[in-house]
Amino acid sequence: MRLANKIALITGGSSGIGRGICHAFAKEGASIAFVGLNEEKGRKTEQELLDLGCDAFFIRSDLTDRKEVVSIIPKVIGRYGKLDVLVNNAHASKNVPIEETTEDIMDLSLNTGIWATFLLMKNALPYLKETKGKVVNFASGAGMEGLGNQASYAASKEAIRALSRVASNEWGKYGINVNVVCPLADSPGVQEWQDKHPHSYQKMVDLIPMRRLGDSEKDIGKSVVFLASDDASYITGHTLMVDGGAVKAR
Repeated sequence: MRLANKIALITGGSSGIGRGICHAFAKEGASIAFVGLNEEKGRKTEQELLDLGCDAFFIRSDLTDRKEVVSIIPKVIGRYGKLDVLVNNAHASKNVPIEETTEDIMDLSLNTGIWATFLLMKNALPYLKETKGKVVNFASGAGMEGLGNQASYAASKEAIRALSRVASNEWGKYGINVNVVCPLADSPGVQEWQDKHPHSYQKMVDLIPMRRLGDSEKDIGKSVVFLASDDASYITGHTLMVDGGAVKAR
C-alpha cells in the first residue's frame, strides 16, 4: 500500500491508460479524484474504484475550456483538503500531415495537452508544497522521434517534457518531484486500429523489443505508482520510457 493516505488527481481517468492508472493507484491505497469528459464512462470507472474500496471522485471537465480546467483543483481540495499526487495523462489530438494541420487541430492538442498540464500544475503548486508532492506528466515517443502525421500531438508532448524539466528545477527546493512517462499501451483506440489494420498492427508490435504492447494497469499504472511513491523520492526531471524498449530515452 505505497500510496496509503495519499490524495491523487488523475486526468483522463475514465478509460484507457488513465483508467489503468486509477486502478493501480486504488490497489495501492490512494484516494482518487479523476477527470474525464464522458459522463457515462466516468461514472462506470468511479463505481469500479468504489468496489475496490477506494475513495473515488469523478470530475467531469472539458480540458479544452481553460475556465473548467482552473476549477478542477478547488474541487479536489474541497473534497479532500489536500493533494499529494498530480497525474496529467489526458490528451486529445487529430493526426494528419503538417499541411493538413489547421489551427483548430493544433488548438485541440495544445489545449488538452500543454495548456491543461500547465494550468493544473500551476494551480496545484500551493498544495503540493504542503505535501512535498509528486507530479507525473505524460509525453510520447512520437514527439521524441518526430513521427509523421503527428505534428500537433508531438509539439504538445515535447512542450510538456520541457515544462516538466523546468518545474523539476524550480520546485525541487520544495521537495516536489516532477517526472514524465512516455507509454506504449493497449487501449480501446489501439484495439480498434488493430481490428481495421491487423497487418500494420502486427508490424508495429514486431518492432517493439518486448514484442507486445503494455498493459494500462500492470505496466503503465504500476510505473506511475512508483514515480508517485516515496520509492522515487530522489528522481526528478526524468523521462521514463514505458514502451517495451520501442524508443530509447535521450
